[in-house]
Amino acid sequence: MSDPGLDPASARALDLLREIALRADVARRLEAGSARTVLRSVVEVTAALFEAEAASIALYDRAADRLVFEVAAGEQGQGVVGVVIRPDEGIAGYVFTTGQPIALSDVASDPRFDRTVAEGTAYMPRSVVAVPLVDEHGTIGVLEVLDKRSEATFSLRDIQMAGVFARQAAVAISASRVERDVASLLRATLTDLASPDAPPDPASLDELVAAATSDLDRDDDSRLWGLVEQVARIRHAHPASLELVTDLLEALARQAERESRALRPGRSGSRRFSDR
Repeated sequence: MSDPGLDPASARALDLLREIALRADVARRLEAGSARTVLRSVVEVTAALFEAEAASIALYDRAADRLVFEVAAGEQGQGVVGVVIRPDEGIAGYVFTTGQPIALSDVASDPRFDRTVAEGTAYMPRSVVAVPLVDEHGTIGVLEVLDKRSEATFSLRDIQMAGVFARQAAVAISASRVERDVASLLRATLTDLASPDAPPDPASLDELVAAATSDLDRDDDSRLWGLVEQVARIRHAHPASLELVTDLLEALARQAERESRALRPGRSGSRRFSDR
């Protein structure tokens, strides 16, 4: 709904920007869910192939300047999910900052090992292979594999194999980055639309973008984002199931449009029976 006090043209422009922001955020959330599913598959297959106690992927959060362990697999893997470390901290930090893979047969004796982080996960590894996740822009994360059950150490072949899985993870992440920062998308759109002779004022641009994105994370929208997450989960369902979901969503959309029209200024809040 447009803000009061705006002229009709400005109000319409703001409504359009909000629509762009909403659609972009839906796409971001859908793709983020899809990427996480792929990453989880990567660590699960890695742990199974190496017969390892655990495998995990940490991704670099540029805004926070931290490595965040996003997914893990294996009997001892789950404790690390959600752990946040500096990008130069521990073995994962070393691999991230140098871009070099590493294999250690005695983790505890290596000076790069961060015992505090390990104790926080309730698992102390004996051996590890860690390889960087690299895309066209540089290193974006780290894949770690802990403790092969069949052998005490990781071989050069193990490092090469871990590198293959790391490349798959990097491809999945790159494919999912449809524009994660909605505000950046709107700023770029408005800048492109502006006349080269009259670039937009940065302060005015920030104010307009803030107005267009202010409602994206409101509490009363939580059910909408819950629906988006459910759609992300069922996108690979059987065609018959997807057809049923599509029919239900179309019915809900028509109902929402009727309710929206009924609440517009100049219309009474009541609805005729024929509108239902």
